[in-house]
Amino acid sequence: MSIFVDENTKVVYQGLTGSQGKFYGLLNREYGTNVVAGTNPKKAGEDVEGIPIYADVADAVKATGANASCIFIPAPGVKAAVLDAAEGGVEFIVVITEGVPAHDEAWFFNRLRRDYPHVQLLGPNCPGIISPGKCNIGITAGHIAQAGGPVGIVSRSGTLTYQALYELKQKGVGVTTCVGIGGDPVPGTSFIDCLERFEADPETKAVMMIGEIGGSAEEEAAAFIGANMSKPVVSYIAGVTAPPGKKMGHAGAIISGGKGTADAKMDALRAAGAQVGLNPTEAGELMAKVVASL
Repeated sequence: MSIFVDENTKVVYQGLTGSQGKFYGLLNREYGTNVVAGTNPKKAGEDVEGIPIYADVADAVKATGANASCIFIPAPGVKAAVLDAAEGGVEFIVVITEGVPAHDEAWFFNRLRRDYPHVQLLGPNCPGIISPGKCNIGITAGHIAQAGGPVGIVSRSGTLTYQALYELKQKGVGVTTCVGIGGDPVPGTSFIDCLERFEADPETKAVMMIGEIGGSAEEEAAAFIGANMSKPVVSYIAGVTAPPGKKMGHAGAIISGGKGTADAKMDALRAAGAQVGLNPTEAGELMAKVVASL
């Protein structure tokens, strides 16, 4: 099985008429994703290469049965777009957009939690989600992912998401689902959200977790792994050489007050029973050995 999405997921692209939304929306459709609609209140009634455009998500859901949304709206409009998707009736929202103000992220994260607890938000500033051979929502290149399981991947880093997929494909290891949660300060989906789903998925036999410096999400995930995971976990933490007080790539990737270091995260994961690779390639090799032993 896959988590969050599968071949039956129907996706509406908010921003399909823009250059990036159109490029990735059509690319995802070509991959096999069931892209059923786009939204743009100024272009309702038109279409993008056969994909109908509606004024808002509610209209798209009513007409097509869409149950997921992918947002390619510029950062200032993301807050309204997330609310439009939740109010419109979808259950899974993927926000690709980067540069969303942290205040906006906190606002719609808490609004969804309060008023739409059944809605799962992924992102912002993430590569999206891919269930190889079934569904690809976002900007991940489908050809680097091998279908057929048995590994689930969750990653804060977009680039390392791609490398993890490719490292496993090079070793003939398939993936059930790969989730890029993004590295912003207020992510809609956490490591634990994904670990919990992977633990419950009968087709996922092992999990690869890619983290980075900053915050405490990896330590929290380590605690969850130690207490709740029966499946083997292989991890890699980026940022071993990062200096304290300097932001490294992601808005959330900053060490402050002596907390959030790569070493502390790796120690916590090892203590929880996870194997930790010192670089992405080593993590891929460790996972290949795990799969061979299953």
